Amino acid sequence: MAGRDRIRRNEMTRPAIEYARAADCFKSPDNVRTHSEPTADAELEANIAETGLVLENLIGVRVSRGAMKGKIEIYGGGRRLDAVMANIEKQILDADFMVPVLVVRGAKDAIEMSLTENYFQLPMNPADECCAFQAIIEREKKTPAELAKRFGKTEKFVLGRLRLASLAEPIFDALRTGEIGIEVAKAFASIADRARQERVFEQIRNSYDRGNVNEIRRQLASGSYCGADPKALLVGREAYEAAGGRFEHDLFSDASSEVWLDGEIVERLAEETLAAAAAALRERNGFAEVRALSATSVPYSMTCRLREVEPQQCPLSDELATRKSQIESELEQIERDVADEEDYTEEQAQRFTALAEELDGIIHQSRELTPAQKAGALAYLIIGEDGAPELHDAVFQLDTATPAGGGGDPDDAEAALGDGGEDDTEAGEDDGAESGPDTSIAYSNRLRDELAVMKTQMLALHIANDPAFALDLGTFIMAHEACTRGWTGMPSELRAMAPSPRVANFESTTAAARSWTDLEEALDRSWLEHDTIEQRYEAFCDLDDGARADWLGWSIARTIHAVPHGETGSSFIDILGARLRIDVAAWWRPTASNFFDRLTKPSMLNLFEEIGGVELRGRYAGSRKFDLALSAEKLFAGDVLADVEVKERARAWLPDPMRFAEKGKVPEAPGDDVADGANHGDEALSHSGPGGNDLADHDLADHDLADRDLAVEDRISAAVEPGDLTTDGATDGDEPVVRAA
Repeated sequence: MAGRDRIRRNEMTRPAIEYARAADCFKSPDNVRTHSEPTADAELEANIAETGLVLENLIGVRVSRGAMKGKIEIYGGGRRLDAVMANIEKQILDADFMVPVLVVRGAKDAIEMSLTENYFQLPMNPADECCAFQAIIEREKKTPAELAKRFGKTEKFVLGRLRLASLAEPIFDALRTGEIGIEVAKAFASIADRARQERVFEQIRNSYDRGNVNEIRRQLASGSYCGADPKALLVGREAYEAAGGRFEHDLFSDASSEVWLDGEIVERLAEETLAAAAAALRERNGFAEVRALSATSVPYSMTCRLREVEPQQCPLSDELATRKSQIESELEQIERDVADEEDYTEEQAQRFTALAEELDGIIHQSRELTPAQKAGALAYLIIGEDGAPELHDAVFQLDTATPAGGGGDPDDAEAALGDGGEDDTEAGEDDGAESGPDTSIAYSNRLRDELAVMKTQMLALHIANDPAFALDLGTFIMAHEACTRGWTGMPSELRAMAPSPRVANFESTTAAARSWTDLEEALDRSWLEHDTIEQRYEAFCDLDDGARADWLGWSIARTIHAVPHGETGSSFIDILGARLRIDVAAWWRPTASNFFDRLTKPSMLNLFEEIGGVELRGRYAGSRKFDLALSAEKLFAGDVLADVEVKERARAWLPDPMRFAEKGKVPEAPGDDVADGANHGDEALSHSGPGGNDLADHDLADHDLADRDLAVEDRISAAVEPGDLTTDGATDGDEPVVRAA
């Protein structure tokens, strides 16, 4: 039997290729490939038409009987045969065009060989494809158009592959090894500057955005604009080019994504265009002032202190008044129809919503600004998404003391700093002369931005050289944004964001959770009662050192994520807990509700054996799972009749995910010494637990904690005094129950 199989395999693999007329071949209904791709088929057809070659043989069986006797039934290479026949029909190839066919004995062999041919076919690496195109161009002196015709591609496709072949070397190597895909490579090839390509590649190589094509293009085009940007649309291609603007043509996209290299020209022309449109709008509509803003929206910080002008209700036209009455009548009728029903039907709800929206539109149309309102109003002219100048949908009461480009109280330090206003008062003047911003100077948006950058650089330099000031400032910013939910326009990116809950609808009842609540309630929030950021900052700085330190600790602590044991980041959590020498067993004990109910019965019995050996396991082996969980809670709280050693092991036991150090290893931070707190003239910070009396005083000398205020420790100790209380074996939830010693 094995010998016959070897003979059959030899017959399958023995070369038996012959050339046959394509017209004498036909596709078998059992051809293994039943689906194809039209674009790929068209490229194959064009390549055969250009070269006149079928580079791979077909696989078929000669028909020995019936109407098709003598012809070859093709099981492998149906796409190639279709492409040849299409060229014959178009008279590109002769009617007698010959194709290479590997003729095998039967359909079984043909199907197997065709499947093998397709199954083990490896797509060409994109980098190798680029190099191949480049090699043909260089060796055969072909033009991209000629190469495109040969392979059935567009000339733009070939040019794109050639552009990829000239990528910076690290990027091209990444494409070759599969580190990046073809679309990412195309994004890098959107500019020809290889040095810039490599610089951006190294910046994002290990970042979250390494595969974000849009972010790659944005970073490559930083300081420039794409053709579809609203500012570019406003300026117009012809005006930009006439002003000396340059382009970086993108071979992989159309004109809307081509790069306009000279961003300063775009900015200048956009501001000039908007300024002219703003002047015309002011003249036409009678606004007191129209400020041109080279952006697609008005920042909240520019309008948050301005009072919006409400348009006045105007009489409706007869047509609108009639329609308004009709809508109101129909709405009332719907309300009457559902008076005795529980809710609207779907049809009634849809009709009610549509009528209400139409009524709102009619009312809105009838509201207009009066000439008097416009005469005292400030309007903003922005750039629409289509590139056309667009009036912002709200106008504001103009304050003559407001600096150009800003809003709010002129005495407000934030408004003055953020809006580029200047104070005319000379330093040291006390003659009572009124001071205010210089409204006689017109500042362009770009100039105000540049002045703000230079001003902030000075501020940043001085903050960096005053660590104490920086610490207080950072604490204030983090606490302020956490308490106000970031709705105040704080000019800083520093945040102490609390992570999203890892477990939905889970509320911890541990001693640590209750102590955290107590800590939050004890924070001095008096500074938050003031109205402005400036006032709140001054009040925060006036707090004593201990109160500010409490806010620093709270702001940092709230940012820590809950990371399950073994996942990325959990080892860092363990390091922090080890350095703080947290005695987990004093803060948390496993109970039926928080731990044992989640285990299987065999797992609980294994724990009993670990603590008390086979004898203890056997004692509880017959218990039901529910009773076993309650028994485990008592055992691991030390509230059972057992040997002293067993009870000590049980009270000290912790599951690995709750440890801050490896099992059996005492957490000890480098350079930290366990010492008597009295040696340093202050009480040592305790991390032992609610009672605070189980851990030796910890020096933490490396961190210079001798002068730290111990308000936090007082709250951690809650309402119990060290030495007056001791831990009882029984448990109440997750917190050890304490009683008088």
